[in-house]
Amino acid sequence: MRVIKYIIGIVLLMTTVSCEKIIGIDSPRTELESGSVFTSDKTANAAMIGIYSDMNSDNYIFANLITMFMGPISADEFLYEANVATFLEFKANVVSAENTYVNSVWAQPYNYIYRCNEVIEGVTASTGMTTAMKNQLMGEAKFLRAFCYFYLTNLFGDVPLILDTDVLKNTNLPRTASASVYASIIADLLEAKSLLGDTYAGGERTRPVKAAAILMLARTYLYTGDNVNAEIQASELIAKTGTYQMLSGTALGSTFLKNSTDAVWQLNIVNTLLNKNTIEGFNMVPASLTSPATNYRLTRDPNYGLVQEFEKRDPNSTSNAIDAYDYRRGAWTGQWNVTTSGVTVTNTYPYKYKVRVSPTITEYSMVLRFAEAYLIRAEARMQLSKFALGKADLDAVRLRGGLSGVTLPTSVAAGMLLVEKERRIELFAEWGHRWFDLKRWKSVTGDPTKTRADDILPLTKPSWKSKAILMPIPAEALRTNPTLTPNPSN
Repeated sequence: MRVIKYIIGIVLLMTTVSCEKIIGIDSPRTELESGSVFTSDKTANAAMIGIYSDMNSDNYIFANLITMFMGPISADEFLYEANVATFLEFKANVVSAENTYVNSVWAQPYNYIYRCNEVIEGVTASTGMTTAMKNQLMGEAKFLRAFCYFYLTNLFGDVPLILDTDVLKNTNLPRTASASVYASIIADLLEAKSLLGDTYAGGERTRPVKAAAILMLARTYLYTGDNVNAEIQASELIAKTGTYQMLSGTALGSTFLKNSTDAVWQLNIVNTLLNKNTIEGFNMVPASLTSPATNYRLTRDPNYGLVQEFEKRDPNSTSNAIDAYDYRRGAWTGQWNVTTSGVTVTNTYPYKYKVRVSPTITEYSMVLRFAEAYLIRAEARMQLSKFALGKADLDAVRLRGGLSGVTLPTSVAAGMLLVEKERRIELFAEWGHRWFDLKRWKSVTGDPTKTRADDILPLTKPSWKSKAILMPIPAEALRTNPTLTPNPSN
């Protein structure tokens, strides 16, 4: 065990200094010999595990809470009510290049990418590893590199594409067009799919398997407009119903438990200080409903509110009780009341994660979920005018909540409005899905220069400007890499 920890420490030190210029930290590189890490299955595997550990090792980092609040607050899912300047920038969509969270979601993925590159090179050159372990680690590294680039390009647009560990070449690398970044993502995911197996080691869904590569491929094809391949990949995953299934009815509350049947890939907690199960639950579940510490609440407004999107199971019901609504509302949201001058206001908070603190670990952070495959296929089919098939996929998602099926659409535009609503309900507070959707969909006005964000966000954000769909390139990265160019400023 000491040897493994020592090797992981060497890898962490090497990779931290190797990508400093790219991610915006200016300090000298320390050259260390990493060849010994990839001389055996055990030590090479430990190096890969070290990356996953770092991805969920602390509070407010790329792979947990930052993605859980940056997107939802930038969009129209929920608000952060505390008067914290760095958060208020996202709420107003006037994010500064100096914002610490923006720097984190730039720097941390590049750190993981560099370490994946090191694994890829080390495994390729290794003569002491078994073929099975080589395939697994190569597949995982290619998958994780693609995963990180997916988020970088969706947050920032054009980004430097770094595919090796050549520091001299990469130090001043310019931004790469997002189309080329997407092409690299697809190539990596296709290779990962061919290399990864179907079985989760030890039953823990905390390392990517073939299904994770398939789901990310389906999503990437969808985002790039390749609806044919998006449908094919999503169908391939949906066919794996023996391993994966969506929970329904009152069982929906178990969706985010560790190793849930809806889980395609999760991250388990590393830093359990204060008895945390997940960083998400620790920050979003109130410590007390009489004086809640949480500052997150779902938007509630007749024109745009997320709370109003939840339907009643019986459309004719006059009850406003939670149990009259879509089971997902009762399973995935919580409430607290605030009374001021005799007036009581009900606030709703994200409650997909139930555990704020507990010495027993029952929940893992959800990264990829089986239900998304149905939504991807539904959207691809609507875009391909396969309206009946698209309706069937949306109905499969809705029926779990006790709802009736949607009306059969007769146009792509009508089908997409149905898709939009179901994605908003199903995927809220998960990895910025709503924010990415609003940015990637075209405006319903027909103006080719506008996005769906331009249709929706001005309803509640008077200062909204279209340029806000891209996060600013961090100031530190611009200072240390003169070839980088900033994104258009608001």
